[in-house]
Amino acid sequence: MTRMGFFTDTSVCIGCKACEVACKEWNQVPDDGFDLLGMSFDNTGALSANSWRHVAFIEQERAIVQDRPTGDFRWLMASDVCKHCTHAGCLDVCPTGALFRTEFGSVVVQQDICNGCGYCVSACPFGVIERRERDGGHGGGHGGEVHGGGRAQKCTLCYDRLRGGLEPACAKACPTDSIQFGQLDELRSRASARVEELHERGVPQARLYGASPEDGVGGAGAFFLLLDEPEVYGLPPDPVVPTRDLPAMWRYAGIAASALLAAAVSVFAGGAR
Repeated sequence: MTRMGFFTDTSVCIGCKACEVACKEWNQVPDDGFDLLGMSFDNTGALSANSWRHVAFIEQERAIVQDRPTGDFRWLMASDVCKHCTHAGCLDVCPTGALFRTEFGSVVVQQDICNGCGYCVSACPFGVIERRERDGGHGGGHGGEVHGGGRAQKCTLCYDRLRGGLEPACAKACPTDSIQFGQLDELRSRASARVEELHERGVPQARLYGASPEDGVGGAGAFFLLLDEPEVYGLPPDPVVPTRDLPAMWRYAGIAASALLAAAVSVFAGGAR
């Protein structure tokens, strides 16, 4: 089946958080405390077990367009999500097979198989996946344990909706089409055309993030159009899946083991004489 994914055009994001709400409602993700973080209008802070979508609000002083200041400040808004990497570190390290690649190319956690080991948490170069607290915290409902407590949680690309022929809840709710869902190859072509359009309109900072199959994760299934450096949005500039060099490491380990075994055999053979 054709690989599906997200293209998030941050240049038209208005920070309404409709995607966050739609994600929580459809996937029954508990709230994360309604905390005021003192970071402008950003009250979630980052992706977490209880925030599968996170809308960042970044205030920059004296935005520059074509070498001219456009005002005292500008807002950069972006809805972050799991990248559903082509080479997914979380998928590589999962010891129980709880993480699997779907027929749509997304990476999903099977809650009934996850043992809560946390290996996937450290394997994600984006810091996306996280274990949900067992006590439920703010989303505990009627005093019982929150669904999925102790197990890994992240965006599923609304796997259940895709199987029913529906688009993900966040993309469906986005009023400006900042979040676009579709066939990944088509989205990449659309994104490249959008970057060219913005460059022609005097926005040379526009660039794609996660769209290249040649990057450290083999290209993301959820990629972005950014208006500044990735670090400004809290994204790593050059993400690399930790398990990328694992085959070579095992190969070198095998060579070393073979050499050690050969040396041991030669020693014992020499002693026998």
